[in-house]
Amino acid sequence: MASISFRNINKFYEASQAVADFNLEIADGEFVVLVGPSGCGKTTSLRMLAGLEQPTGGRIYLGGQDITDVPSKSRALAMVFQSYALYPHMTVAENISFALTLQKVPKSEIARQVQQAAALLGIDHLLSRKPRALSGGQRQRVAVARAIIRNPQAFLFDEPLSNLDAKLRHSARVEIRKLQQNLGTTTVYVTHDQIEAMTMADRIVVMEGGRIRQVGTPMELYRNPNSKFVASFLGSPPTNFIDGECVHENGSARFVAESMEIPLNPMTASGPVTVGIRPEHITPVKTASDQIRISGGVRFVEALGAETLVDLDLGVAPAASRTVTARLAGQHNLAAGTKLEIGFSPRDMMLFDAQGNAVSGAFC
Repeated sequence: MASISFRNINKFYEASQAVADFNLEIADGEFVVLVGPSGCGKTTSLRMLAGLEQPTGGRIYLGGQDITDVPSKSRALAMVFQSYALYPHMTVAENISFALTLQKVPKSEIARQVQQAAALLGIDHLLSRKPRALSGGQRQRVAVARAIIRNPQAFLFDEPLSNLDAKLRHSARVEIRKLQQNLGTTTVYVTHDQIEAMTMADRIVVMEGGRIRQVGTPMELYRNPNSKFVASFLGSPPTNFIDGECVHENGSARFVAESMEIPLNPMTASGPVTVGIRPEHITPVKTASDQIRISGGVRFVEALGAETLVDLDLGVAPAASRTVTARLAGQHNLAAGTKLEIGFSPRDMMLFDAQGNAVSGAFC
């Protein structure tokens, strides 16, 4: 177990920069998730840590030691790949023990460690099988057991759950997180799935275009995104955005989008702005005096039992931002084409400037 440090890391592929000015400190025993869209540089960053890619510039430290130029096989790291990379001709036991076999560890000790790792993951009854006889979830557990048995200073996971169905992904998330907490091993986990990031991480690193956009705990990023990009990436369904203008008049300021007006802090700069409101913060209109109220036409309804997702046309310009999704608790009998009056509180709203940066303290 050890801390990890990325210092001024850059990675170029010919003229294309995949990672730019990547600086990150990961504490001993911390579970950090790198998240972002495809091509944002998260997997490249992980592969540089693993020694599978060489940085163009900058240094990487593990437990205070510079490992930038250390060969991958000599780094005390264990990586679980998206494909699991199991040897098809080997049994589960042989796959798990492969690294120890190469190290010429005594057979009795290998058998003991294999049994221990397999029992920890509930696959000790599968040791004689080969990968083709396993389900996707079982293969994933074998790959994790193979990582555990190496007793690494850190675990590296590269989208290990992407090949599993929704039900298995949920159980696998729980298993991996509980395992990491029990072992206390530093973990770096790459995913494009924001639900995995929100539910598993001690801290999330949101990346875009090879750069870190924001780092923080899941709730810090959910409640206080520093940009429209981060607000859009975390949360399901995604954050609603309504484009408009900040207009100043008679010492006051307000957000205006056609007939929609919302009071703003007079210190807010005038010009194009965007309001952000999460679907779960939109409710059928209440009598609370502090609520912003607006009427929308129901476009589509998804009845999920415990909650109902409703797409609404607010009739505000521009057309690109006139549709919002409301996440309503419980069951609602709503038909397409009907009008629904909704409300949301200013304390739940976000404001972003023309460059997509968050504007703090904008709502009164």
